[in-house]
Amino acid sequence: MPWSVFRPAIGVAATVFAVSVADPALAQGRLDARYSVTLAGVPVGKGAWVVDIAENQFTAAASGTTAGLLQVFASGQVSGASRGLLVGGNLVPATFAASITSSKRTEEIRITLGSGDVKDVSITPETPDDPERIPVTEAHFHGVSDPMTGSLIRVAGTGNPVGPQACQRTTPIFDGRMRYNLQFVYKRMEQVRAEKGYEGPVVVCAVYFVPVAGFVPHRSSVKYLSAQRDMEVWFAPVANTRVLVPYRVSIPTPVGTGVMQATQFVSVAQPRAAAVGTKTQ
Repeated sequence: MPWSVFRPAIGVAATVFAVSVADPALAQGRLDARYSVTLAGVPVGKGAWVVDIAENQFTAAASGTTAGLLQVFASGQVSGASRGLLVGGNLVPATFAASITSSKRTEEIRITLGSGDVKDVSITPETPDDPERIPVTEAHFHGVSDPMTGSLIRVAGTGNPVGPQACQRTTPIFDGRMRYNLQFVYKRMEQVRAEKGYEGPVVVCAVYFVPVAGFVPHRSSVKYLSAQRDMEVWFAPVANTRVLVPYRVSIPTPVGTGVMQATQFVSVAQPRAAAVGTKTQ
């Protein structure tokens, strides 16, 4: 299944989050979040997510591992990181890396991007190609982002970003093998309170998975995700920015609903960097 859609069910922090930067010079903050993952109410994983937004660059890193009963049957660890630049208020990705380890093997994914285009991609170890896979063409490498930065959403304007406008968009993503879209649609507003950190409103978006290329049409996982109409992402803000990050992600599965929810959601404002030639006190 797509890395950015289904990995929360096995413990990785979601790679879907929304961002708006009206003035990039003011959008400077840091989020340190911790998540628990349950499947049909049973603990199966835990994850961490750190997001740094500076004056002209950003980084995001997530990690997760299986836990609880699931760890008895199958161990797994996932980590991913993305970094790039802030250009005119937009987040422009430069690199993405992910490592997915199970009890049987470790897979490494590396993607290099520039101006919205994929410049290079590598997956180790290589896997045999399926002749029934819809091919990824050169055209599919343009106008996309990696799974982590590709889910960043810029909300225009100067109003409160925690609102319906955060959900009005479609995001094109290339994850190293598959090209797909994530469509967001506004559902409702909620109030949340983390065990540590954030307390306040969140905006709830429905999210729909639309495969484009790089997938095998008859695969049950692809057909199942494409048919889902009950996947949700709850977005909460990062201090001193117009950035929204998932507080909760829910994905129905054949054995129960998978839920990733923040237990810690601590965000702080970052001081602006002093301009060149400016004396600091």
